[in-house]
Amino acid sequence: MADRKKLNDKIKELNSTRVFKKITPKGDLSWYIKWVSVLLILIATSARATGTIPQVDLWFGLFGTIGWFAVGMLWHDRALVFLNGVLVTLIIMGLMNFYSGN
Repeated sequence: MADRKKLNDKIKELNSTRVFKKITPKGDLSWYIKWVSVLLILIATSARATGTIPQVDLWFGLFGTIGWFAVGMLWHDRALVFLNGVLVTLIIMGLMNFYSGN
């Protein structure tokens, strides 16, 4: 608590519009989900870039996007919920298309 007070005092002393205080939570459930989801989406994007293993892209992308959807719900962030809800639907459609052979 003392460290936070010191940080807030330093920010006020600077009296600058260029200093931003981080407002996203750190160390709670959303923090862990967020970073695992980032890694999953990076793996998915890497698989997409190679173009040889589309099912890896779809599966990792699906779980990463579900993670970001959950983060949006935890943060009550409608933009994250909307974007990732639509993306989950599209990825599921891609998986159905991939496995049905169409």
